[in-house]
Amino acid sequence: MPVPRPSLRLALTTAAAFAGGALSAHLATATPARESPYEMLEQLGRVLVLIENEYVEPVDRRRLVEGAIKGMVAELDPHSGYMPPQDWSIFQSDTEGKFGGVGVEVDFRDDYVMIIAPIEGSPAERAGVRSGDHIVAIDNKSVRDRSPDDLIRAMRGAPGSKVVLTIKRAGKETPLHFTLTREVIEVASVAHKLLDDGIGYLRLKQFQNGTHDELLEAAAKLRKQNGGELAGTILDLRNNPGGLVDEAAAVADEFLSQGVIFTTRHRERVVDEVKAGRGGALRRGPLVVLVNEYSASAAELVAGALQDHKRGTVVGAKTFGKGSVQTLIDLPGQAGLRLTTMRYYTPNGRAIQARGVQPDVLVEAAYVADKTFGVVRESDLENHLPAEGSPGPAAPTDAGVGGGDAGSTDGGADTHLGVSRDVPKNPTGGADLALSIGFQIVRGVLKSNP
Repeated sequence: MPVPRPSLRLALTTAAAFAGGALSAHLATATPARESPYEMLEQLGRVLVLIENEYVEPVDRRRLVEGAIKGMVAELDPHSGYMPPQDWSIFQSDTEGKFGGVGVEVDFRDDYVMIIAPIEGSPAERAGVRSGDHIVAIDNKSVRDRSPDDLIRAMRGAPGSKVVLTIKRAGKETPLHFTLTREVIEVASVAHKLLDDGIGYLRLKQFQNGTHDELLEAAAKLRKQNGGELAGTILDLRNNPGGLVDEAAAVADEFLSQGVIFTTRHRERVVDEVKAGRGGALRRGPLVVLVNEYSASAAELVAGALQDHKRGTVVGAKTFGKGSVQTLIDLPGQAGLRLTTMRYYTPNGRAIQARGVQPDVLVEAAYVADKTFGVVRESDLENHLPAEGSPGPAAPTDAGVGGGDAGSTDGGADTHLGVSRDVPKNPTGGADLALSIGFQIVRGVLKSNP
């Protein structure tokens, strides 16, 4: 969950690698090797010299040193990272919700990229790209065995530039080729719909610049559609990977009228305590918060705050468990550093890191229950920060309805990993099990005591 910290200053010490030879003997022994803080930097210089002089092919020194920096930062935890200029630019555009691309929401698989949906009005939609299409090549290069970051870079680019997507479509024997011209794509982070009985549905896809404003605009539209106040609200944070902590705190504030939203700690010392103001726009009325194992970071912060304040009922699966804060730091040469600097805690002092948020009502979808999809949480990641702090709440209540979402491992044509793509006005009994239960709790048909 990155948070810009422009006031953060870092004292950086740089060391030059020697291209022509190793350090002289009298310099190397000026301080005993075991006491020298530069011992490993000297070792890096030696290895670099050996590679440059002895490797079978000529090498690019910049690429080697950049790889060494990446490896150093990657040793810290899964969420810290050094990003060279191109990666840093892509990362920043993600948090801004604006980038040069073709406009598709995708899911990465082993052998192809599945299009969840083209963005309305985007080049992809205008060209006829459809939900469920499989991208098998980008600019005539197969997507197989390529990382998500690499594939994102391939699809994005300067507005006006072109990219060719090779697509396999159900019912078509031969692949389809789409030559698309990239445009500036603006991605909305909030989706909304007025459901039956005056219940407002708000889905937050991620926390980016402007998410809080989008939430307020969506809430206002829902009230206008309903002719007054909403009878209740469903806040859908499923598949929300997090984002900007300031935006998340502002969103949580709208559902609360007072109290702590979260605290942050650095090396066991409290750094900040964020509190809610009075007069939240959505502070009244029944509330259900939907979460799943893909709700992470800032999404967990919001869910944990609302749960601790007993503001609403949390429904779904245990969340991902990323309870750390990443500071974004600009570096010379237009590179950037994403560095884990703090842990965050819920109002009651619960640590989310490697624990996650336990829902009040547990709803496990079929793709989780039958293990078809291997669920990976923070605690499964190599080198993750260990869990700490007080234990979570009591075991969640079983909803009394078995796992299952229309009998499909991915939720069927109308859902993605159990989450509705097109929310019905009355979700009761629909393929999206958690949404169905949440809707009935807000209506008062099902009882829950958060």
